[in-house]
Amino acid sequence: MSEVIKNRYEFVVLFDVENGNPNGDPDAANMPRIDAETNYGIVTDVCIKRKIRNYVEVKKNDYEKYKIYVKEGVPLDVNRKWAYEETGVKVPNGAEEPKDKEEYKKITKFMCDNFYDIRTFGAVMTLKYNCGQVRGPVQINFARSIEPIVPSELTITSCTYANEGESSSKMGRKHIIPYALYKAEGYVSANIAKKITGFSEDDLELLWEAIINMFEHDHSAARGKMAVRKLIVFKHDSELGNVQSHKLFDTITIKRNDESKPARSFSDYIIAIDKDKIPSSVTLIEKL
Repeated sequence: MSEVIKNRYEFVVLFDVENGNPNGDPDAANMPRIDAETNYGIVTDVCIKRKIRNYVEVKKNDYEKYKIYVKEGVPLDVNRKWAYEETGVKVPNGAEEPKDKEEYKKITKFMCDNFYDIRTFGAVMTLKYNCGQVRGPVQINFARSIEPIVPSELTITSCTYANEGESSSKMGRKHIIPYALYKAEGYVSANIAKKITGFSEDDLELLWEAIINMFEHDHSAARGKMAVRKLIVFKHDSELGNVQSHKLFDTITIKRNDESKPARSFSDYIIAIDKDKIPSSVTLIEKL
């Protein structure tokens, strides 16, 4: 594996949805998540990280050092138990944390070394087979739509029946957004990577690749057409950074071409970056 990253980064991801539901809310009949006061659409950080994890799992296929800890259908304690077996650390009843601090560090380091998502996002591993709590160098905010969204509730019918003896077709509901462009902001801390997880240059390149392709292996009837449109990266010249992150995010403006009609494609927007407001100690990288 390559060396640990030495530079701080911020990044902005723009993605869109067409005739789909990017992130349903189970507390609201799976309708698209929405800010009740402004009607702006929301996609949670958990949802975005799930897509990144899924891409890495497809790409690396549980390859050494690139396992996924938070994996669909796999109990978390299975991975933690494996860590104890591999390191030889003994725990009374297999439940409490190791009494020796060095053994505790050993088991936590093993988890960081072998699981990409722990090395990237961190994890709380303090239940059965305690492996510690890790703060990850990569953090992602909720994505928010550029404009208020107008979800549509469509009625759908089935031409068949679930059970014998039924005599009428079933009707259901499907929630979609005709079109919306979303923006998510993220951070990569070289300081946390160095002190805690060992997040490397190779890990960083895989992160960019996963973000760009996070919807390519996630298509479904419910989510419609989703695609990452832009990935804008700000690379600082130092480990701790050279300017506040919000000032870099503010250099990006997104406006609609024609305010007289609703947006229905990415080409309906103009994306501009005020490069004069980016200090020379920060490098602008447009990955997409």
